[in-house]
Amino acid sequence: MLTYHQIPVSVSLISIDLPLWHTFKTDATLEQKDQQRFHLLLNEPAPPEWEPALAKNGDCYKHSSESSRFLWMEISPYRVSMTMQEQGKLSYRHLWQQGVYGVSRYCLQKDSLEGYQSLQLRNYTRSVQLDGSPVPRNLRLEYELWSEKFRLGRYVLNLQLDH
Repeated sequence: MLTYHQIPVSVSLISIDLPLWHTFKTDATLEQKDQQRFHLLLNEPAPPEWEPALAKNGDCYKHSSESSRFLWMEISPYRVSMTMQEQGKLSYRHLWQQGVYGVSRYCLQKDSLEGYQSLQLRNYTRSVQLDGSPVPRNLRLEYELWSEKFRLGRYVLNLQLDH
């Protein structure tokens, strides 16, 4: 199938009920697996590392080296999976499917050689919208994140491909 390289992508994650909003722009590779299924590979700039005290200039954080996080998404009109891997201590995988409770798994690497700890949450996908044909231009996911019986917020993930 077709592969599209260096596609400009805008990504935003917004919480509807919490003060959380993260956006970034990057280039991605889009590979068409079949008529309605795609793989999207992109790098997300790593967020700043927080320090326990204020820096000399008054900021509460410092930027790590110019590291980035690798995101791999499998996209279809009915189901989306996203895996994040970085060289640091965190990785995660989300599975979303409209009207279904999916899994959000976070893995935290320990400083020592003891391995990692895993945290598994549930997500309920309210909607998956994939627009554009034959190649997607926009993906919008609306979901809730759950820990047992406690809702951890409602979120909107929006992905805009400019090709």
